[in-house]
Order: sequence, then C-alpha cells, then structure tokens
Amino acid sequence: MRIAQIAPLYEAVPPRMYGGTERVVAHLCDALVELGHDVTLFAAADARTQARLIPVRDEAIRLDTAPLKSDLAAHLAMLQEVRRRAHAFDLLHFHLDLLHFPIFEHQAYKTVTTLHGRLDLKDLPAAYALWPDFGLVSISNDQRRPLPAASWLATVPHGVPEHQYAFCAKPAGGYLAFLGRISPEKRPDVAIELAMRAGIPIKLAAKVDAVDTAYFETVVRPLLDHPLVQFVGEINDAAKSEFLGNARALLFPIRWPEPFGLVMIEALACGTPVIGWRYGSVPEVIDDGVTGYIVTSEEEALDAIRRADALDRHRIRATFERRFAASAMGRAYVAVYEALLGTAVEQDAVLVAS
Repeated sequence: MRIAQIAPLYEAVPPRMYGGTERVVAHLCDALVELGHDVTLFAAADARTQARLIPVRDEAIRLDTAPLKSDLAAHLAMLQEVRRRAHAFDLLHFHLDLLHFPIFEHQAYKTVTTLHGRLDLKDLPAAYALWPDFGLVSISNDQRRPLPAASWLATVPHGVPEHQYAFCAKPAGGYLAFLGRISPEKRPDVAIELAMRAGIPIKLAAKVDAVDTAYFETVVRPLLDHPLVQFVGEINDAAKSEFLGNARALLFPIRWPEPFGLVMIEALACGTPVIGWRYGSVPEVIDDGVTGYIVTSEEEALDAIRRADALDRHRIRATFERRFAASAMGRAYVAVYEALLGTAVEQDAVLVAS
C-alpha cells in the first residue's frame, strides 16, 4: 500500500525529549516500512524515519527559537501540500485531531484519523457530528466514552519497537520512578508522597510546561528538598532504558481520563512493573498482578509498592512483546487500512462512473 502519514509539527518525529504523538507516528512509520509498505511521512525536516520524508517545515515548532511563529499557519500549509499530493497515495493517515476535516471532506473515504488526546471537551461532539464520513481510530476503548456515536473503525494501542529499550532482569537502583510531564492531572506530588511514606527513594524525570509552572513551583518544588527525592528533569529516549530499567516500579498516579499513557509500555519494555490508578486507559494497558497493579487509593498503592518486587520481570517483558511491540501496532493498522480500502475502491468506482 502507498500510505501517507501526516504528523503534528509541534515536536520532532520522534521527539528529541518529551512527546507522545510524534513518537508513536515515528514508530508506526518504521513498522509499516518493515512490513513492506510504501510509506511517506509529512513532518518537519528534522524527522528521523525509514519512510520517505516530505518536509513541510524547517524544524519542529518546539525546537524553533524564533520568537514569533504560527502553529496554525504551519499546519495549514502542510495540509495544502498533502492535498496537492493526495492522488499519489492509497490512504491518508492523519494524526491532527480534526484539523483536516474541512479540507479533505471529499476524500474522507480514503483517510484514517487516529485521535491521540482526551475527548471529553465541550465542543467536540458537535464538531465530529459534522463530519461523520471520516473513519476514526481510538488508542484505548476508554478514550471513546465521550463520543460513543462517532465513526470508530477500531481501537489500536500504541506500540514501541522491541529494540528501543533494554530489558533489565535485576534492577540496581532500588528507587521508584516517575516519568512524563509535571502537571496536576499526572500528580507527581502523589508519587513523591507515596515514596516518602514507603521510605523508598524516588526519581522524577519530567518536563515542566509553561502552563504548569505555577503547579510545579507551589506544589512540587517544595517536595524536592526531601532526601529521598531526586528531580532529574526531562530525559531523552537514550536515557530511558537505564532510568526505567533500574527502577523497582513506575508510579502512574494519574487523575484524568488518560487516553493511553505511552510511558507505561516503555516501562514494561524494560521489565519494570507499573502501579497505575484506575483512570482512563490504565485497566486496558496493565494486567493487574502480572505487569503491575491497578489501584484506587494511596493505601492500595503503598501495598502495591511493597509487592512490586514479587512480579516476574521476564513475564512483564514477554507481555510487552506480545501486546505492545511496534510490529503489533503496525499489523493492527494494516488491518484497518485493508478494511477501509475495500470501501475506498468502491467509492472511487462511484466517482469515476459519475
């Protein structure tokens, strides 16, 4: 198949540091190429991919030091380039929420749109109802709950290349890990408090966005002076194997409808169990008692921390390979494409006949 992947322009593909959607797009492109498909990636010029790259901006928006820039203009210019070349592809796979809908509504039959974010926002149901011809893919079943009547094609969990992170059978660090973004919905303050109560060191490798600065300064920073707490800051992919692999467990104390949570399967790839709160996708990602524990309170989390060492890290890694390898994600998307292309061929025939 000739497949176009259209990525957001905010981060590099894959991101140099923190970032989810662009990382998944990078893994998907490579997986599809390895499966033998002809893949073209529309992204910023700093992308690293096995696919054919069509650069639509000189660099990712986050990495651009220009004081004034327009993310809307950049994305609209990219969509115009995609539209200009659309005839060369069997299928267009968008990762831009619904930004492309007005521009590609006459080609909706040959598009797939993966939704990567939360969907419990006021204006979304009415907007998605305006464009029912666009087939959607969710990244967890829970993500769909606010839009049950949308045009869902499938749920495809994220995947990570098997070689991306090293398996660690015997963690040497003896610490708990928190990885991701410092924000109220991710609750790093709860992770720190749990580590203090358990008497176990904790390392936090996390990004602080400008919008979360006040939360970091008022809630999190005062906790960083404790001798059990180490704030590592933002780390890249190369540092994740050591950081996650040497941890006793990854704490995932979210308080929001997490659509997926890529960091969970990154930990599983290292053989590290995840202790996650029962919100959003967590019950779909974590096999309770096998790859980690699903909890609903801090007391349950403390008990899970005490039991984390009893989990079989080899079994955790094996579960990751079976459920969350990038190759599995690639095959799942190919199944979606093939099902859709049957309809696309029919639609093309109708257009020609008319």
